[in-house]
Amino acid sequence: MKKKNVHIVPAKGWGVKKEGNKRNTFIALTKSQAIEIGRKIAKKEKSELIIHNRDGRISDKDSFGNDPFPARDKIF
Repeated sequence: MKKKNVHIVPAKGWGVKKEGNKRNTFIALTKSQAIEIGRKIAKKEKSELIIHNRDGRISDKDSFGNDPFPARDKIF
């Protein structure tokens, strides 16, 4: 089964929505609360967290699964 990415989208407040779903999984009052909830879901499901701005554009992404493009710089 393909893992669904988690999106943070504007709603009445901010919505946490799994990719492909019509309804939000959660609705939070602030964007930071929605990101916190979405991050927990994405970590649990080892998927990607995609954060949108109010205009719908993607502002940030975090990958918690098998990242096909891992970071090249490593901190030791």
